[in-house]
Amino acid sequence: MKKIIIAAVSENYIIGKDGKIPWHSENELSHFKRTTINFPVLMGRKTFVSLGNPLPKRVNIVLSRDNDFAIIGDNSFLFKSLCEVYDFCSNNNFTKLFVIGGGVIFSQLIGQVDELLISRMKVTIEGDTVFPKIDPTMWKLYKSEDFEEFTQEKFRRC
Repeated sequence: MKKIIIAAVSENYIIGKDGKIPWHSENELSHFKRTTINFPVLMGRKTFVSLGNPLPKRVNIVLSRDNDFAIIGDNSFLFKSLCEVYDFCSNNNFTKLFVIGGGVIFSQLIGQVDELLISRMKVTIEGDTVFPKIDPTMWKLYKSEDFEEFTQEKFRRC
């Protein structure tokens, strides 16, 4: 199974402010939806809560050690460890797993995933959640496509 981080990131690596995405881009949201539809998406508890509802047409996987947290919603699963997540995905024959946030999950998994799909938003913005720096000794940019509001960058592990 291929593990892929997909994230929208400002020029200064901000991904969130006060539990929300600090910009609105219909084009970037459409790209995210087209890319992740029919695949499982992995996120932390705070990201899941910030969505309001599970993402439709995707298996929503939440990683959290919070014993008081429970998931209500179709096609949503809660796991306490990455081993449980990977076993679940393997047992369901998923070919891809998209990691969608937040900052803690990205930091934990950036060294374990196979690819990065980064929408580099054309803004510098203040925020409280930061995407980890992309280490050029670990990642090679292999495709870049420019759009009005963002540049789509695709990285593979070196």
